[in-house]
Amino acid sequence: MKLILLSDVKALGKAGDVVKVSDGYARNMLLPQGLAVEDTDKNRNDLKLKKQHEDRIAAERKAEAEELASKLQELKITVSMKAGEGGKPFGSVSSKEIVEAAREQFGLELDKKKIQMDEPIRTFGMRQVPIRLHPQVTGTLYVLVREQ
Repeated sequence: MKLILLSDVKALGKAGDVVKVSDGYARNMLLPQGLAVEDTDKNRNDLKLKKQHEDRIAAERKAEAEELASKLQELKITVSMKAGEGGKPFGSVSSKEIVEAAREQFGLELDKKKIQMDEPIRTFGMRQVPIRLHPQVTGTLYVLVREQ
């Protein structure tokens, strides 16, 4: 029996693949669990339309991420940090503090998990912080760390 897979099935194929399996496997496993549908013209057309819709949504999300990346390029977020003796920084600036400062200063909703810092900022001055906005789009946020 020929089927169109609706989701990935281990050792059989990925979603959208047309596979040929035994009748018993199709009737007892794949069809009842909603993992596949029969290979008919209607089902192929439905799958094609669904894929086009998903592609359009993915393109819109990528365009939004690119727009946000260009907007972030122009912004400079200011974060204050205490200074110890001799003007040395006391503490550090983490991704959580950067997200809070972006929300307070510009009303941006960023995810702290998307900020790609190897380690917290421990010096005063301007730093470039990369932010992963989309799997294919990375923006740069400028953070000015100054003495409090």
